[in-house]
Amino acid sequence: MVFTPQEEGQGLLEYALILILVAIVVLVVLVTLGPTVGNMYTNIVNNF
Repeated sequence: MVFTPQEEGQGLLEYALILILVAIVVLVVLVTLGPTVGNMYTNIVNNF
């Protein structure tokens, strides 16, 4: 009997965790910088 480990599920889980972490980082950056970027665009539009 040959033992071959099944790593497909583990790899999928690792990719899912990385994707979740990237999504959390993007959300934090958008929430933090969102109003600043919005104000910057508003100032640019109002100056023209």
